[in-house]
Amino acid sequence: MGNPQMGEYSVDIVMCIDATGSMAPIIEEVKKNALEFYKKMNDAMDEADKEIGQLRVKVIAFRDFICDSEPIKESPFYLLPDDASKFKSFVSSIEAIGGGDTPENAFEAIAVALKSDWVNLPGKKRHAVVVFTDAPALNFSERSNLPTYPSGMPKNLAELGSWWEGTDQYFSGDYNSKSGRLIAFVPNDESWRKLETWNRFWPAYSKAGTGLSDVSLQSAIDLLVGSF
Repeated sequence: MGNPQMGEYSVDIVMCIDATGSMAPIIEEVKKNALEFYKKMNDAMDEADKEIGQLRVKVIAFRDFICDSEPIKESPFYLLPDDASKFKSFVSSIEAIGGGDTPENAFEAIAVALKSDWVNLPGKKRHAVVVFTDAPALNFSERSNLPTYPSGMPKNLAELGSWWEGTDQYFSGDYNSKSGRLIAFVPNDESWRKLETWNRFWPAYSKAGTGLSDVSLQSAIDLLVGSF
């Protein structure tokens, strides 16, 4: 794949996966579907009479900056289907452990996702972030003083929102807000409802603490394709 023709989409997807203990079911689902991801995405696009010229997938596994020694585990983008084995290998290395208290650092994971080296080819493109978590999200200010906290993070949720909307003149990178899509399989919690003011944000709310065992990658793909 590569060098998409006129009418084809260049699609980058970053999966932000809560890798704490309660998320074992969804992580196993991601592992199970890793090699099938390319086919599922193409099938869904075919059904919608749309074409993909290039599809890349990246994974960000996140936990809690105060409770876990590896709070953020980030992969490169994998070109599918060429890099399917590398994609599967990375996902298989993720363990659903730790987390400590219930809220997790999901907003930081979204910020890390927005700083990715997104596709910047001519023509139609999509920069999609898909979040899987059964936990509320911590405020940015609650972990920023820790040595494990990543540099260059937004000061607060409002600043993250300006990154998402493309209105922060100081945020530089390849992310294109018009191409952005945020699909979130998250609990119906106040922390996540704050994002409802964002454009191109599609939440699929669930009951907190269920582990999202009923969610599959196919659900995310169907929502993503439907948003094109």
